[in-house]
Amino acid sequence: MAERTGRAMLLELRDIEVRYQKVAALKGVSMAVPAGGIVTIIGANGAGKTTTLRAISGLEPLTRGEIHFDDARIDGRPPEEIVRRGIAHVPEGRRVFPDLTVEENLRTGAFLRTDKAEIEASLADVFARFPRLAERRRQWARSMSGGEQQMLAIGRALMSAPRVLLLDEPSMGLSPVMVQEIARIVTDISARGTPVVLVEQNAEMALLLAQYAYVLETGAVALEGPAGDLHENDHVRRAYLGG
Repeated sequence: MAERTGRAMLLELRDIEVRYQKVAALKGVSMAVPAGGIVTIIGANGAGKTTTLRAISGLEPLTRGEIHFDDARIDGRPPEEIVRRGIAHVPEGRRVFPDLTVEENLRTGAFLRTDKAEIEASLADVFARFPRLAERRRQWARSMSGGEQQMLAIGRALMSAPRVLLLDEPSMGLSPVMVQEIARIVTDISARGTPVVLVEQNAEMALLLAQYAYVLETGAVALEGPAGDLHENDHVRRAYLGG
């Protein structure tokens, strides 16, 4: 895959399988993420998109296959080690700590870091990227809107200084205006040098943001290719883009 795209691959999934008891949630999935840009994974509910991200993060064990990050095998490693290596995961549903302030939530993202000066620099950078969070830094997370909580969840992940950011359904349940803001944020993160793996039900947005795309169907890769090509693919347009 690295040869086909002509770019170095930072993260690779090699023929991975994940099973829930006797049911295969992922069946021989292979994917690659280069050291820059946005890769998106689209598909229907239950196709295996969230399971793929959870497998990368060490939250779901593999029954077959391998996951490599920066030329090191990471499957079977504990989630905290995978975070320490540079993979941050923003799960579906945001999952901020409701009884902590905005700033306290952000600082939890740096819990594995010991570089105090750089942590403060990361916090300043997050506040610069998300002025709304800076304005609400002492506000309880539970009192924020859904869109603000999504910004907080992304900001918290950035506090780990990730080398790859996994985003699971960042636009789910948000207003059209906030969906546009999330799209801008994802583009900005990528433009600043952090590769993004984007799982999205909003396939139109995902394919317009990404450079490369995978279509998952019933736990297997049904299609892959440049995102622009998949956007024009007849099957993708019928199944995921409303015709």
